[in-house]
Amino acid sequence: MKLLIIEDEADTARYLCNGLREVGYDVTWVADPAEGKRISASEIWDLIILDRMLPDEVDGLSIIKHLRELGKTTPIVVLSALATLDERVKGLRGGGDDYLTKPFSFPELLARVEALLRRSGIRDNGSDLKIADLRLDLAGRRAERAGQPLLLQPREFRLLEYLVRHQGQVVTRSMLLEAVWDYHFDPQTNVIDVQISRLRNKIDKGFSPALLHTIRGVGYRMSADD
Repeated sequence: MKLLIIEDEADTARYLCNGLREVGYDVTWVADPAEGKRISASEIWDLIILDRMLPDEVDGLSIIKHLRELGKTTPIVVLSALATLDERVKGLRGGGDDYLTKPFSFPELLARVEALLRRSGIRDNGSDLKIADLRLDLAGRRAERAGQPLLLQPREFRLLEYLVRHQGQVVTRSMLLEAVWDYHFDPQTNVIDVQISRLRNKIDKGFSPALLHTIRGVGYRMSADD
């Protein structure tokens, strides 16, 4: 499921991104309100988490108004330090589907996200990703190959999920760092190579065909073809 976060506070955004990705959501974070307005309207999202108070004195409710005028019915959770009853009512009447005040707990936010997705008829429970005889149970965060369970750490599961979602495509180290680690630094770091080596031992050793391939000098590809 695709979730969009429009939030200018980097620490809050990272907290949200890491938590939501850990439970299986495909998360995009935008800090700039103009870009958030553009991307929220131009792409399809299952749910949007929107900060109320954005840079340049932008009220997040103006973004909601723009989306609703376009006929977009995407569920939206409003985050805000404005906690009075009047402000919460204003946020909901302004087109938000839920209103959560800062500071908030992640379990509560996750519960509200899940409730909105259920209410809108969007479900991901029991959904699988597959390639050859490798299967990922996204809801249970479990993986197996040829019916045998694979013991993966949370980070390894996220890495494998990203690779399987992009099966047949070459993914670079920079892409993996951003998607799985939320890092934006030198792609020459060996953290990727170490994790890929560990993951390959778990998903390919003792099985055929090999699924995780290194494309020398470029990156990696998940494919059942040699």
